[in-house]
Amino acid sequence: MVYFVMALALFAEEDYEEVAARLTQTLRGWGCWDDGWEVPTSGGITQARQRLGPEPVAEVFGQVAAPVAELDTIGAFLGPWRLMSLDGMEWDVPDTQANRAAFGTRGGPQTPSAYPKIRVVTVSECGSHAPVLAAVGPAAGGKGSGEQSMARQLYPRLEDGWLVLADRNFYSWDGWRTAAGTGADLLWRVRANTLLPALELLPDGSGRSVLIQPRVSPASRRLLTEAAGRGEDLDPDQARYVRVITYDVPDRDGEPIVLVTTITDWRAAPAKTLAQAYHQRWEHETGNAQLKTYLRGPGKVLRSGSPALIEQEIWGYLLTHYAISALICAAATNAGIDPDRVKFKRTLRIIRRAAGPAFPP
Repeated sequence: MVYFVMALALFAEEDYEEVAARLTQTLRGWGCWDDGWEVPTSGGITQARQRLGPEPVAEVFGQVAAPVAELDTIGAFLGPWRLMSLDGMEWDVPDTQANRAAFGTRGGPQTPSAYPKIRVVTVSECGSHAPVLAAVGPAAGGKGSGEQSMARQLYPRLEDGWLVLADRNFYSWDGWRTAAGTGADLLWRVRANTLLPALELLPDGSGRSVLIQPRVSPASRRLLTEAAGRGEDLDPDQARYVRVITYDVPDRDGEPIVLVTTITDWRAAPAKTLAQAYHQRWEHETGNAQLKTYLRGPGKVLRSGSPALIEQEIWGYLLTHYAISALICAAATNAGIDPDRVKFKRTLRIIRRAAGPAFPP
């Protein structure tokens, strides 16, 4: 049934019976399926999905989803750091009473949105687009349903050697403290009005600064800033040293881009290098498009009518996207080319024609 849930993502246009027939045809080819087996009805398949639930599929994702890029994968590393990114997306789910109660809706009582929505926040590998960490929850469920709140579920699982990129919607003191405490390095955009006292201008044009817990009193903030200016050790629950990189993009309106990073030694990663690396965050947008536009289909609503099966379906999509991304990355690395040069849509067509070789047990 876990394979079946993945197959639902791979063959999103097909009904249950056709997906089961395609999947079991592949299993017969592997010699691990009874030739006398008959495709059950859609009701029987739904009952089997209900017995499975979302937790085993989420657990499979948690066990298998890991970065796949090799050291020689083009575009996957910045010096010693593996480039990773953090982002969220929303999915429309069927308009059932149970889904509305679980996931919430946008708009007021008189003009609710057409569909309830579920939110997915992922940490993905920039070089391969492979999602490696994920949190799933309501998109309009009140407190705790925002991207920042869901991302906090992922921060404790960040790893040493990662450089995690995130846009300004994710920054908060608590989130930064938790993420930085894992040993991963961070390169996050913050809002231009974020309080970042200037401690020292560095030779590469970046500046040494300090992030201070926003709930401290003005007097304590002044003392912490003065201590940071002298280079003293700071209580990590109160303040943390950062480097600040500020720049404008030509022909672009709006406030300047302000980045903060845990990489405080400018010689290890100069400002220009980090500014260029930050724009690798858009690789995550490409991965989201692969999931929602190419794999699921543009504008398509998920197929499940209950919250538990919606979550199960999401984990199936994440597993399938991970498998395809890993396949593309391996092929590109072996060929010595950037994985971005391998078209996802073309790869998906090949896999749909030959699911067995692409998805071995």
